[in-house]
Order: sequence, then structure tokens, then C-alpha cells
Amino acid sequence: MCGITGYIGTKDAKEILVKGLEKLEYRGYDSAGIAVNNEVGIHIFKEKGRVADLRNFIDTQISAQVGIGHTRWATHGVPSHANAHPHSSRSGRFVLVHNGVIENYALLQRKFLQNVLFQSDTDSEVIVQLVEQYVSEGMGTEAAFKQTLSLLHGSYAIAMLDKENPDTIFVAKNKSPLLVGVGEDFHVVASDAMAMIHMTDSFIELMDQEIVIVQKDRVTISNLQGEIVSRAPYKAEINAGDIDKGTYPHYMLKEIDEQPLVIRKIIQAYQNKNGQLEIDKEITKALAEADRIYIVACGTSYHAGLVAKQFVEQLAKIPVEVHVASEFGYNIPLLSEKPFFIFLSQSGETADSRAVLVKTKEMGYKALTITNVPGSTLAREADFALYLHAGPEIAVASTKAYTAQMAVMAILANAITTSKGRDIDFDLVHELGIVAHAMEMLCQSKDEFENIAIEFLPFTRNCFFIGRSLDYFVCLEGALKLKETSYIQAEGFAGGELKHGTIALIEEGTPVIALATQENVNGSIRSNVKEVAARGANPCIISRKGLESEEDRFVLPEVNELFTPLISVIPLQLIAYYASIHRGCDVDKPRNLAKSVTVE
Repeated sequence: MCGITGYIGTKDAKEILVKGLEKLEYRGYDSAGIAVNNEVGIHIFKEKGRVADLRNFIDTQISAQVGIGHTRWATHGVPSHANAHPHSSRSGRFVLVHNGVIENYALLQRKFLQNVLFQSDTDSEVIVQLVEQYVSEGMGTEAAFKQTLSLLHGSYAIAMLDKENPDTIFVAKNKSPLLVGVGEDFHVVASDAMAMIHMTDSFIELMDQEIVIVQKDRVTISNLQGEIVSRAPYKAEINAGDIDKGTYPHYMLKEIDEQPLVIRKIIQAYQNKNGQLEIDKEITKALAEADRIYIVACGTSYHAGLVAKQFVEQLAKIPVEVHVASEFGYNIPLLSEKPFFIFLSQSGETADSRAVLVKTKEMGYKALTITNVPGSTLAREADFALYLHAGPEIAVASTKAYTAQMAVMAILANAITTSKGRDIDFDLVHELGIVAHAMEMLCQSKDEFENIAIEFLPFTRNCFFIGRSLDYFVCLEGALKLKETSYIQAEGFAGGELKHGTIALIEEGTPVIALATQENVNGSIRSNVKEVAARGANPCIISRKGLESEEDRFVLPEVNELFTPLISVIPLQLIAYYASIHRGCDVDKPRNLAKSVTVE
């Protein structure tokens, strides 16, 4: 959600900043802007809309070797030119970009800035106006920056320019992610490494409430108490080629196709030299000693957690609860005596999940983060971390991270089980290999799923997904994918709940997509399909080989029944993709959505 870029060095900053913003488009935004600082002063270019629109407003004749950039996702104030970042102070000396939410901005405005005429409706402008206020009272820029930060309540990632200090970018963060990239004769600032991987693969992690002075030849980090902090950079394991679409028309389609490879990468990453799947013994010991596991997540990751619950309970025999992070943080349930927390997050920066992690750490409980981004906030702050090895996921609608989360959770459940001395009646490496092969077969059947999208979803205003047991959880994800990408109002339901209200919504021609992959409920879900068909619905049944009937629209390859969610979701992903294409929607960047939700 939102994105920051910054550059200071010897090259012209404008194109570097804009290219970085293009790499951050996947995070979601509604306006974009840059500011560059040279001997004449600070030049601001910003516009509502896409980065491509911003390019048309940039004066190519202006040259500068330092600048900051921003993509905004509206929180305070509508998407507009005035509310787009960067924001400047009343004299124009200071210019700032900000990610996050300043919770006490209105109080600060009333208390310190009553005589200042604000140019926007944002909370962010309060920061830059406060800095100028303190400088006008005699403080130096760094001292004014630090004093301002000490007053802020909420989350922030900030990059600021000072017209009178053109050799410096002033940087700070609290709760919102921000990195400083290290190069030869230059430094960059970015919300994540992907934005500047074309410039450098060496990045310094910034911690909460740190102040960073970034110059082309040095980076100085200190805390709010003024103590200097020394921290070595890390190497970002991102291949610049991984974030290109290649020959694909959209990232979402590319990432759907990458899922078989991701499963194989995960197997390799967690195999020991004997070919057995292995998890760090400290992690499995902590989990095996727990009397209950709490999975905390949001959105797609929450749906992966629902499936993962079945893996852990069926294999490791440990009770599992799955919670929506935004609810758990404000309404913590009665916990067991020995709880263990698992946080599922594609980005590792999900603000709601981090809020829960902070609280559970204060309570003294152990936590594991499973994420796609090494070095992310949730990965750093949890006691343990496991990685998805899925490679960058650019499309806002998550696909390969979802299946990767389920695969890693299957491996974790397997490891807990074996650590407790229990036997498992299958070889997980073999089973996941079958899953990867089945995924390939499904990805080669795109025409079938495009035809389903055309047949069932061309002009519909709503769609229902029904399933039972594990299929129900996959239906929740399938409905989310459809509504995210095509804007069709879609909901997933447990088949048995239809009669408890939902069936009243069935009209003539209403599309109902049903999953039938679980043997013990195969008859029940087919009865549910008959019920909706009798009321005029247009049902589309996707079943598994061995459970198929002649009325089924598509039959999935056979895999271990426990792991069918890893393959049954692929048809739903592709149906959503093609429904979006045929409705003329922006597949990779759906309206109002953000990839990385870094504010609560």
C-alpha cells in the first residue's frame, strides 16, 4: 500500500525515481509524484492516476541528482492532484513523501499549526509543516525532523528533501517498511527492494523510530535518543528478471503458471542432503510443545490458514484456530495454556498481523512468520521465520503465494508429526511432486477455463461458490479472486449453509461454481448442486478424478485428497483471470486494492 522511492548520487534522478515507482505499482495506488532538488530549488511533479500519466507532466529539461518519489493509496482525502505526494511546507523549503497513517494529525494541526494554510486534506502534510515550524523557531533541519517525529502517533515511512541541504535525504520509519539501498557513489531509498533492484542488490534494513541521513557517499542511522546505530547491509535475493512479465500479457497469468515451479522450489529448499523434508528443530520443538496453534492472517493468507489447519490437525494432532488479524488484535480470545502463533503474510508487512505479533510478544508467546519476503518486518520480529521461495509476486491478486503458503504449511505439519515420533502413511516429497505435475496439467488447460468464464460469467452481477470440507475453504479463495479481479459480487459458502438463507439469492441463470473433490462429502455437495439447479441456477461442477459424474464441467487430476486445495484453486484462479479479461478490467492492478496492506 503506497510506495516510496529516493535517489542521491551522480546520475539524473528523475528516471530512476519513476522507474522505481513503476516497480511499486503492484502495491496499489491512485496518484503518483516525484520531487527533485538541484541548485535552482525543489521541483515537484505529481498527478492523480497512473505513473504513466505522471511521466507526461515531468519537465525533462530539469536535471537533478537527488530526489524522492511516491505512489499514494488514499486514506485521508480523495485521490486528487492536491492530495498526491510529495507535499511541501508553506515556504516550499521542505518537501516530503509519507506512507502510513498519523493518528494524531488533527490534534497536532490544532495545537501547533493553527496559522498555517494547508494545501491538502492529508495527514501527511502535518509532518512537513511541523518541520518548517521548528526550523523557523531556530532549530536545524535534523533536530526539527527529530522533534517532529517524537510527536507523531501512528505509522510512517518518510523521505524528505530540504532545499538548503541538497546533498541529503532525511529518512525515518515506524511500523511502515522502508529500506536504504547501497551503491557505488549513490544511495537509494525504497519501500521494498524490488523498486530499486535494478540499481543495487545491497540494502540496509531500517528499524522503527530510527532517523537516517542519506547522502551519496554515506548513510548515518540514529535513534530518537541520538545514539548512532551501525548495521551492515544484506543482499536482496531478487533476480531483476523475475519482476518482468516476459512474454505474458499480465503478471497474474505468469504467476499462475509459475506455481508448479514454486512447489518444486519449496521441496528443494526444505529437503536435507538425504532427500527428506526438514524444518529447523527449534521450530518443530516449539510447535510440538504447544497445546494449541493460532494461525493469524488476512485475506488470501487467511484462506490458506484455513486449509493449513486441516494439515496440522490431521497429521500432527494439535488443535488449531485460524483468526482474522484485524479482529484478533482488538478482541483477543481466551488463549490456551501453551499457545504458539503462526503469522501467514505474503509481504511480511501486513499491519494488522504485525499489531497482533506485537501484542502476543508482550504476552510472552512464541511466534513463527511464514512469508515470501526475507527481511520483512514480520520475519524480523517473530521468533522464527520460514520462507515461501515463490519469487516476487507482482499482481495484486495473490496466486502463487497462496499455494506456496499451503505447501510450506504441509511441510511444517509433516515435520511436527515426525518430531513427535508419529508415522505418516505417505511420502510428502512424492505427494507434492504429484501436485506440481497436476498443476502443470491444469495450467495447460487454459482454454477450458476461459470457456467456462465466457459461458458462466459474461454479464452476471454475482456468482456463488459452494463446497464442503476443504473445498469450502478453496471456494472462499475462489470467490475472493473473482471479486478482486472482475468486480463480480462473489461469495463462497459451505454447501450445507445454502438452506440457511443463501438459497434465497438464487435466481434464474445465477452461476454457481461447485467443488467436489472430497470423497466423504461428494454426495452431499452434489445434492446441494441439485437444490440450486432446481431454483434456476446455472451450476458448474469441478470434481476430482475418481469422484466425477457425467454432468461435471471439469475433472481435476487425481492427487492425495488432503492436498487437493493446492490444485483445485488453479481453475478458480484462471476463471477469475479470464472473467476479468473479458470484462475489460485491469487484471494486475484492480481498483481500490493494494498488494501490501501496511496500514490498519
